[in-house]
Amino acid sequence: MAQPQTTEGAAQPNPLGMFLPLIAILVIFWLFMIRPQAKRQKELRKFRDSLQKGDKVITTGGIYGKVASVTDTIIVLQVDENTKLTVDKGSVIKDPSDLQQPQK
Repeated sequence: MAQPQTTEGAAQPNPLGMFLPLIAILVIFWLFMIRPQAKRQKELRKFRDSLQKGDKVITTGGIYGKVASVTDTIIVLQVDENTKLTVDKGSVIKDPSDLQQPQK
């Protein structure tokens, strides 16, 4: 009569080996996606916190202006000699000096 074979000699898969590709994907995702985005947000927050009267800025709507006054959450922009706009501090995205000036 034939005896049923047991699997005592078969090697069991290593649980770490099964999760290693998933862990590698997560680490790569963090290095190339999450970390740079967090760094940009930190730099933008630092830029917004350092705004002072007289700084030239651009809003998310594309409005160029000069900072007339700053509070905790609101900025008053002077866009023309007699025109001032009140905008949220979060709508200011960059300093126009970072942009290249067009060649004439």
